[in-house]
Amino acid sequence: MAHHACLLTFWLFLIMPMWCLSTNKNECIYQGEEGSQSFYQDGDVILGGLFPLHYSPVPTERFFQSKPAATEYKDFSSRALRWMRTMTFAVAEINQRQDLLPKLSLGYHIHDSCDDIPVSVKRSLLLVNGQPEKERGASCADVRRQPSPVIVGDASSGVSMAVLRTLGSFQIPLVSYFASCSCLSNKKEFPSFMRTMPSDEFQIKALAKLVHYFQWSWVGLIGADSDYARFAIQLFLKESVRYNVCPAYVHFYPVILSKEALRELMNIIRDSTATVILNFSSESTLQTILQECRRQNITNLQWIASEAWATSNALWGDFSDLLQGTLGFAIRKGEIPSLYRYLTLLNTSNIQTSHFLSEFWEDTFNCRVNGSLNTHIHRQEALNRVACTGRESLDDVYTLYSDVSQLRVSYNVYKAVYLIAHALHDMSTCVPGQGPFHNGTCGSLKYLLPWQLLSYMKRANFTTLGEDVSFDEHGDPIASYDLMSWQVASDGSLQLVKVGFYDASLKDETNLVINDSVIMWHSGNKAPVSVCSQSCLPGSRKARRKGEPICCFDCIPCAEGEISNETDSNDCLRCSREMWPNQARDQCLPKVLEYLSFWEPLGIVLWVVSTIGACLTVAVLCVFVMYRNTPVIRGNNMELSFMLLLFLCVCFLIGLTFIGKPTDWRCQIRYTAFGISFALCIACILAKTTVVLMAFRATLPGSDVMKWFGPAKQRFSVIFCSCIQALVCIIWLTTKPPFAANRTQFLSATIIVECDVGSEIGFWCVLGYIGLLACTCFLTAFLARKLPDNFNEAKCITFSMVIFFAVWITFIPVYVSTRGKYMVAVHVFAILASAFGLLLCIFAPKCYVVLLRPEKNIRKNMMKK
Repeated sequence: MAHHACLLTFWLFLIMPMWCLSTNKNECIYQGEEGSQSFYQDGDVILGGLFPLHYSPVPTERFFQSKPAATEYKDFSSRALRWMRTMTFAVAEINQRQDLLPKLSLGYHIHDSCDDIPVSVKRSLLLVNGQPEKERGASCADVRRQPSPVIVGDASSGVSMAVLRTLGSFQIPLVSYFASCSCLSNKKEFPSFMRTMPSDEFQIKALAKLVHYFQWSWVGLIGADSDYARFAIQLFLKESVRYNVCPAYVHFYPVILSKEALRELMNIIRDSTATVILNFSSESTLQTILQECRRQNITNLQWIASEAWATSNALWGDFSDLLQGTLGFAIRKGEIPSLYRYLTLLNTSNIQTSHFLSEFWEDTFNCRVNGSLNTHIHRQEALNRVACTGRESLDDVYTLYSDVSQLRVSYNVYKAVYLIAHALHDMSTCVPGQGPFHNGTCGSLKYLLPWQLLSYMKRANFTTLGEDVSFDEHGDPIASYDLMSWQVASDGSLQLVKVGFYDASLKDETNLVINDSVIMWHSGNKAPVSVCSQSCLPGSRKARRKGEPICCFDCIPCAEGEISNETDSNDCLRCSREMWPNQARDQCLPKVLEYLSFWEPLGIVLWVVSTIGACLTVAVLCVFVMYRNTPVIRGNNMELSFMLLLFLCVCFLIGLTFIGKPTDWRCQIRYTAFGISFALCIACILAKTTVVLMAFRATLPGSDVMKWFGPAKQRFSVIFCSCIQALVCIIWLTTKPPFAANRTQFLSATIIVECDVGSEIGFWCVLGYIGLLACTCFLTAFLARKLPDNFNEAKCITFSMVIFFAVWITFIPVYVSTRGKYMVAVHVFAILASAFGLLLCIFAPKCYVVLLRPEKNIRKNMMKK
């Protein structure tokens, strides 16, 4: 309470000396210049208003030798006049209601802020001290009017900040209808600020999502050198990081553009590759920029409007060719009943009471009201105008003042007045003990204190024109924007078409909705492209350019075994071991299974040769059976020859088990069958050569060695040698058997399906035992090669063993260094080559004699030495 009493004391000390200094009972002397141009209506509570009716100050030189003349302004805003009149309409409407402030009347005191900080600060002080319009010599009692405990204004964020820094110490509320800078939400710096205009924080989020939606990653950011533009661009740079949007340039220009500043800005825009440009400034500054763009033929820009000029009709007339297709977020519009009728109930008789209305009337109809001089046109031009006839009507002309089709800022003004009215109503109906202050006390309308009114305004929650109005802890309304597209109407005028909306109350995924089909673009039917680098297609990745923004990059194809399935991927993804990239490297496909198939050319050749070898062996066996009683067949150990042919046929067929998709059982069968079958063949050959060798030794006197090499002993030697190999295979299969394995390699598009030998020792033991038998057989045959016998097999066996060794010695290094189906093919080739070597070297000479030289197949020829 002590704090509040202190504020009350400051409030009284501020306004009382400024009301009047009485030198006598009949005269008031005011300190400083008087405010003579305003809208005023008396009431129990006077609402202050600041609106930028005039703008664009005329530069003048200051000589400091006399008191400077008041600043003149070139431009008059009919739109701002509509805002002013909307405030007076809302006050009048509230005063007529019986459900809202039935025992209290509202008044207003509205000044022109000229969109200029010094003027705004000065006139805000006029509002809070109650200085009225007066005539010289009037008494203080006659001219004393109530101060405004609250001000509706101003339109500009920078101007609002200046006013707040002046009045904020006294907690005089300022309710802005158009100031959107997010900096104003800082309650530590601006505790008495509220607004019906959403904060730029939400607008920037909407703009960032809009830019991302159309995939514009390279945009230019420009703005007037003001708090509004600086905070907005700073927020955009922060928000754009989420969407990987980069600024092509960021440039702030003076509010009043000099030739040098304008040339610098044009050079930046022209030299950049960005075709999308966001501008944060007022429409008056943008006009100068657009004029220069046209002069330099810079016409390929896609403009994105901030809410400050997103619905500005004033820009369209001269720059429709440049601004067609412009997109911008505008605050939600409202329909205010009876406002149009209120605005247009003007004629030359009732406008004479207001300088503002007279000025508007003169501008609209190019005439002069009762000899007044328009303040923003040349004096001589004003004098040359004819007097207004009184028959002029706003229904016959189009003006921004009477255009109620896009009531956006006007609707904010309307809500601002109702906010204050509802706060006053809550204060008037407050029940002691339930109030917002200490111990539930209520505010007093009899001695209305601004800080008390501010407390009620922050708690306000009401409905107007069907819309629920409430505020967050920063005094900001819930943000909601319409996305507007600037299009050409049939008559060439500006048609603002709603093509989407942004609602901050919705979830982030759904708060922006855009209807692309309704948009008409500046450069054609498609959205323009604005990127630093073209998108990297799937199958490639982005590589940052050193020293350049993240949006500038090169596209590099993904490496072997990697893919990227998204546009503008930062990294490539490695496929799993079972997958491999397709040719475009944008998809992982299952790897091709590689094994020696029956139906591929190599497999066909091998199984055909295997079949031929088996058939040829069977044919030889048939020949031997048919001619089994001939000397050639009987003289070379017929039983062992039959067994050898049988095992050779198995060896040829074993090659077929190596063809086809490997499985565990096929892998186990192929290696064991290969080892045992070749062991049987070599054992048979070894037995044959041993018998030949021993047969000649048995001819010596007293030798009985042949009793150890009879038919039974020969069969036993074959079985015994084979059993050793079978034992090795059994141990191999029971300890670590062969199995089918999938060999996957990252840098290969295939999965090699092959038989893993399991135990390397077992595999090499099987081969080693076959080699041991072959070496023994070779030595035995080599010793018997010169024995005196016309059909001595030792020579043929020796030669067959040489071929056998040549094949398998060559096989070993090739086998070790080869993988996949070619390793299997080498193995099969070795089996077939060695089997053919045995078959041809041992049995071809006999078949030749039996079939082609039967005259030699006689006992006499066999017995020759």
